[in-house]
Amino acid sequence: MRACGLTTVFSNPGSTEVPLLAGWPRDLRFVLALHEASVVGMATGWAIASGEPAFVLLHTTAGLGNGVAALATARVNRAPLVVVVGQQDRRHLAAEPFLAGKLEGLAGEYPVWVHTPPRAQEVPAAIVRAWHEAKAARGPALVIVPMDDWMAPASDARERSAAPQVVRAAAIDPAAVKELEGLLASSSSPALVVGAGADDPETWAALVALAERLACPVWQESFGARAGFPQDHPLFAGHLPAGRARLRDTLGAHDFVLAVGAPVFRQYPYEPGPFVPAGTGLAIVTDDAAEAHRSPVQLAIVGPPAGVCRLLADRLPARTGRPVARRSPATPHPSADGRLRAGDVLAALAQRLPRDVVLVEECPSSRPELHRRIPARAPLGFLSAAMGGLGFALPAAIGVRMARPQRPVVAVVGDGSSMYAIQALWSAAYYRVGVLFVILANGGYAVMDRLAEKHGGGAPWPSFDVRVSDMARAMGCQAVRIDDQAALLRVLDEVMPRLAGREEPLLIEVAITPDATFEP
Repeated sequence: MRACGLTTVFSNPGSTEVPLLAGWPRDLRFVLALHEASVVGMATGWAIASGEPAFVLLHTTAGLGNGVAALATARVNRAPLVVVVGQQDRRHLAAEPFLAGKLEGLAGEYPVWVHTPPRAQEVPAAIVRAWHEAKAARGPALVIVPMDDWMAPASDARERSAAPQVVRAAAIDPAAVKELEGLLASSSSPALVVGAGADDPETWAALVALAERLACPVWQESFGARAGFPQDHPLFAGHLPAGRARLRDTLGAHDFVLAVGAPVFRQYPYEPGPFVPAGTGLAIVTDDAAEAHRSPVQLAIVGPPAGVCRLLADRLPARTGRPVARRSPATPHPSADGRLRAGDVLAALAQRLPRDVVLVEECPSSRPELHRRIPARAPLGFLSAAMGGLGFALPAAIGVRMARPQRPVVAVVGDGSSMYAIQALWSAAYYRVGVLFVILANGGYAVMDRLAEKHGGGAPWPSFDVRVSDMARAMGCQAVRIDDQAALLRVLDEVMPRLAGREEPLLIEVAITPDATFEP
């Protein structure tokens, strides 16, 4: 674990893990969460923010089962995790004793690798290999370890069944880029679509150079888990719609569209017809082979996006163009019942958030409003659950802040969404993780209400009023509930200047009226 840099362990352990944990070394940090979804969510945030695998320790069937949805999110968010799952004692496992688990298939196809070492002495090498597998495939790699293995004698240190170091080539073959260069050079109106796979400083810089060279608009993929381009740049055009009809309207003016670090194209509702009109060419550059294989394009290049875009920017002739014309979001106005709207809260945040903030989002009904008002201005500036499942934002924000204590971290979460991982607030309070949690409390599952209305009827589920701030305080997290604009601005003006240096979490629950419409 030390050799792989796995010195922080996220866990909610059980009896099958005690032989490993008793007498825990002081130089390995143990981070407790009160539910396995929060364990995996915190580790996912850590892995995304650090760029390195995070170590997760789960308790046999119950622990792995509770964490499966979060592991699925980690896989789709491409977060490298080394996940060790406890198992009953190997010596009587055949008799299926209490707590014996049928573990190898429990997480389905979401792990990038699952392995039960054939003997105790292979456990260290299996963990090293899981580290390599998680890094290479950017997802969770599972090692199942029977509890008695930790007490077995180690093998000779010179016996290795896993390479301690794997070096991966990252060079770009210029010839492989030549066809894409020709397609872009012959295009009269190109456009770029960027996604989560482009969210790093090197790729942002290369994409800015390429976009400026082409003088073309840049769109963010719909339902993007991370921002692939500076969203305050004059060439940033906005977020793509998630339906094919509006997608064709948006991209139909272009004769060639290049997706970088994004699939072609993420959707939500099924709509018939092609993604783009006939005559619009499509290509993709990604380091995710599966993303390339499923994208219906005329050319796919699998390789590091930064290197490909840098080559293109160096080779293509410069064009002239003008900034993209974008409408500013309307100024919020009080709702009919006098309550705040999501736009009021998000507009106030937009005016005060520091440029380098990491904004973690999980407010489905207000996500379009958030995108319109709060641009991602630095790499890792926006983070969301690529899988779409709830329970990501609270723990992920904690993990991000643990990995990047110098970055201010703000989580904007719906009250319904917060219920899926509310236990994570205990970890934030206990470990003094200075995240600002902003809860948009609309009193129900507003996004579900709007979707039901689109299908022509009311919903069978009730509204609900949960006091998230009360639950936060019960877990030791500072919290305040706000229901008017003056109080909101007063609290934000007090908190924001010291956001980067916060050593304690704070939860602000803002009572809002539900948004009347939702257009993904």
